[in-house]
Amino acid sequence: MAQGRGSATRGLAFVGGFLAACLLLGAADIAAAATHNVDWTFNADSWSQGKNFRAGDVLVFNYNPALHNVVAVDAGGYYGCRPSGTAYSSGNDRITLGPGTNYFICSLNGHCAMGMKMAVTAS
Repeated sequence: MAQGRGSATRGLAFVGGFLAACLLLGAADIAAAATHNVDWTFNADSWSQGKNFRAGDVLVFNYNPALHNVVAVDAGGYYGCRPSGTAYSSGNDRITLGPGTNYFICSLNGHCAMGMKMAVTAS
């Protein structure tokens, strides 16, 4: 009987250690997230070129809210300048990147059509 209890204790210790390691790895991913300050202006798409982004990174869009906004859109909204997603208008918006390509436009005064849009790909 004692042998059975010892095996169970070792099994629980292994499972507990495994779960702790998983939690630490998850915390490491969160800690590794970077914050990027975006200068949200015309021709903003060039801002992301040459930079590396990961899912979980945070973009901080800085702009004058009386003149601009940020709308998170899908590819169709990006290429067609259609504001079909979540709109932000604080002038200091924090948006967490998801995996894949994340699209943003300014939906005010035809700004998207004038180049105020950005696609950011996160690994």
